[in-house]
Order: sequence, then structure tokens, then C-alpha cells
Amino acid sequence: MTNTNAAASDIVSKLWSLCHLLRDDGVTYHEYVNELTFLLFLKMMQETSQEDCLVVFKAPRKGASKQLQTGMRWSDLMHAQAPDRLNVYKSLLLDYSRNGSGTVQEIYSNAHTVISKPSTLSKLVDEIDKLAWYSVHREDLGDLYEGLLARNANEKKSGAGQYFTPRALVDSIVRVMRPELDDVIQDPAAGTAGFLIAANHYLRRNNDIESLTQEQSLKYRRNTFYGMELVQDAHRLALMNMLLHGIEGGVRAGDTLGVEGAKLPSATLILSNPPFGTKKGGGLPARDDLAFPTTNKQLCFLQHIYQGLEVGGRAAVVLPDNVLFDSNVGVEIRRDLMEKCNLHTILRLPTGIFYAQGVKTNVLFFTRGISDTANTKDVWVYDLRANIPQFGKRTLLTQEYFSDFEIAFGNDPLGRPENTVNRKDTGEEGRFRKFTREWISARGENLDIAWLKDDGDGLSYEFLEPGDLARDAMAELDGALEELRGILAELGEDVEELEI
Repeated sequence: MTNTNAAASDIVSKLWSLCHLLRDDGVTYHEYVNELTFLLFLKMMQETSQEDCLVVFKAPRKGASKQLQTGMRWSDLMHAQAPDRLNVYKSLLLDYSRNGSGTVQEIYSNAHTVISKPSTLSKLVDEIDKLAWYSVHREDLGDLYEGLLARNANEKKSGAGQYFTPRALVDSIVRVMRPELDDVIQDPAAGTAGFLIAANHYLRRNNDIESLTQEQSLKYRRNTFYGMELVQDAHRLALMNMLLHGIEGGVRAGDTLGVEGAKLPSATLILSNPPFGTKKGGGLPARDDLAFPTTNKQLCFLQHIYQGLEVGGRAAVVLPDNVLFDSNVGVEIRRDLMEKCNLHTILRLPTGIFYAQGVKTNVLFFTRGISDTANTKDVWVYDLRANIPQFGKRTLLTQEYFSDFEIAFGNDPLGRPENTVNRKDTGEEGRFRKFTREWISARGENLDIAWLKDDGDGLSYEFLEPGDLARDAMAELDGALEELRGILAELGEDVEELEI
């Protein structure tokens, strides 16, 4: 670990420890990160010398045009008397929410504080200001903030895990998909923008960004990354995450399965982990451009993704098992996917790596074809689920678990047939196998393909506390019920009244 990374990790730990101050004021884990976002944005704008972004518009007098005024800054909070800081803070949130400019107004949209004690806010401001910000390079502040989001996602009580895909998985997907500077990259279920940030990291590591022309630089910062997020608090975190990584805008607030989603620009690369479950209320999505209407959100997102790819565009999307075997409209959607795209690879993921631990998931890798027929010839399946340790606090999901998959995947992010000939089918005893399109068709387009016996021999499973075991059992049950609700919804049953 470099000194900079160690310093950033130390600041993340200290920021997280401040949650004790807020819990004493009745602030929940979920609310805590929102409060930190409002304050850290000001502090990080100071640290990155971007405080000129903090501009609000004066309310115009009758007959006058809007005028700019300098917004409140971190120093305004620091210079305010301790008893007055809470009132200054409330005024700041109101100004930026109503009259801020551009991304600033979006970050503070409908912002309000749940801190009730002036002493709590004052102590929080003082402790943030004391941190050794000078020890972290300016370009690493975005990673520091993402570290805070990861810490929050790993805290079960916060409920934030549903917006955060494990970083080791995200980075592995990005490495095999190989983003390029001329890509238009989209995540239709952006969460806190983890996939977009990882793609940004990859581009910066593999290109000389500083040598870009002004036109190329503007395209990179403003017209490369796109996304949509339904939940306002997650959208707020995504905007700040991207801004701190030098990306302007890109993630819109809205429902991808609503009319807003149809307005997202087509992309050459889509990376996403859509939310699990059925459409709230059991209704069909508002979009009329999806060929196969269904209440199953993942099947709707899958349609959005392959329909939104440009010819030759590629995608990697995390989906639960039920998408692979759904026997109703799922059959038609999978068939349509394999007609329009080359579904060249499926990665079966380990259990226990998401907030809903009972949900079993996969990554589908596909490329949009030139024509709309007969694009999938063979599907390769890599089983990273059977005979794999259970992940948790003692056994962490790290990059090493994906290294063999990345080697087997190869160097072609498009999965073109002429390049997959070098892949090796390891047979019934191995993890990587090839299945023909004809074989898949004969089994009803069922892509839930497994062949390894999961016996658990020689594996180091975690020894969990009884409470953790009970929670994991409940999570597994919740995952099974979620898949059952999806099936019942497809059959026209009222899942909202389902009692189990």
C-alpha cells in the first residue's frame, strides 16, 4: 500500500468513526453519509481549489435579470461561531438546493439536515477540518470518497449495499471489457456510479489524458459517461463521486424503466448491476419501446441494455439466476438477446457477495450484432460459484478470485468467434465450458447451466455467530421469495398480497 493510499484509508476510517457523534443525535447510518456528503463537498472543493463552482443565483428583483453571487464555503462554516454553525449550515443547504448552479444544485437537491443539536454539527465540522487532508494527493480525493461509500455499503445497518457492487467484481468486469477513449459508456442503474468511476480509472491508467486536445478533453469529461439513478440520495452520491473524479454531470435522476430511460443516448459500452425484484406495485414499465413487457425489472433492464447498444457495442450486466431460467416472457427475451447479440460469455458468481446474500447472480457479456438475427453461435460459461468459499468479513472477495476467469476470457472484449477459438473447454471437471446455440435452444433457451458438484471439500468457510447465521438464512429465503414473486407476477398473480 502506498503512503497516499494509507493516508486516504486512514481518513476514511476517521470519517466513519465520526458517525458516533451523529448517532448520539439520532442520525441513522443512511442519513450519516448524506450529511457527510453535504459537508465533504464543501471541504473537498476547498482542497481541490474548485470553490469557484460554489455559486448561487440571487433572486432577481422585479424587472432585473438573475445575478451571480459567491456561495458559502467551508471557511464560512469554520469562521461562524460554534452555536451559530447549524443555522449557517441550514441556510447553505437551502441556498444551494434552490439557487445553486449546475451540478451543485443537483447534489444539494431537496437537501436538508437531520442534525438537531448545534454542538453536534460544530463538533463534526471541527473534526473534519482537523483531518490530514494534505497527506492525500488532490487527484486521490475521489477515491477517498468512494472508500467512504464502500465502507457504508459494507455496514449492514446502513442498507446501502444495494447501490454498491463489490469493487473487485467491478474492476474485473472493466478489465475484460477494456474501455476506450472513443467509447460512450452507460450505466442505466448507476447507484453511486461505481462502474462509471472504474471505467474512468481504466481510461486514465491506459491513456495519456493530459495530452488530449481541448476538444478531446471536453468530450472525455462531458460526453463519455452516462447513467440514470432512481433514488435521489444515491443520485446525489453518484454526482459527487463523479465530480471528485473530474467527470461533469452524466448521471441523470430518473427511472430507466420510465419514459426518461428511453432518452438515454445509445452506447458503445454498457456496464451495469440493475436492482433485483419486480416492478413496484406489480405494474408494467411505463416505456412502450420494450418489445416484451414484464413486471420483472431485470428482464426490463436487460432489454433496455441490448436495445441501447450501438452496432458493435458491448455490454456486461449482473443479473440473478431467475433471468437465465424464467419460463415465461424470459424465454422470448433470451431468444431475442441471442438473435440480436452475440452472448459469448456467462460468469456464474459466488453467493454471498451482495447485500441480499441469498440471491445467486451472473454476469452476461454480449456484443450487438450488425444484423438482428443469428448472432450467438456458442455460449461459454465460467463457473466461479461451485466449490468457492463463502465471502464475508473473514473471507474477503479480492481480485485474485477473478484472475483465472480473466485469463480464460482472453483479450477480446467483443468476444468475436474468431478470437474465442483460442479458449479452452476444460470439460466436466473444469470451470470453463462451451455450449452450442442449438443445445441451448433444445433446452428451452435455459441459460442456467451448471455441471460441477459443489461438495465444499477443502474449503475454508467462515465460522459465523448465531445471529449472522440467522440473518444469512433470512437473506437466502428473501432471495428465493424474490424469484418466486417474479414468477407469480408473470403468471398474473397479485404479488403485493402474497403472504408467506
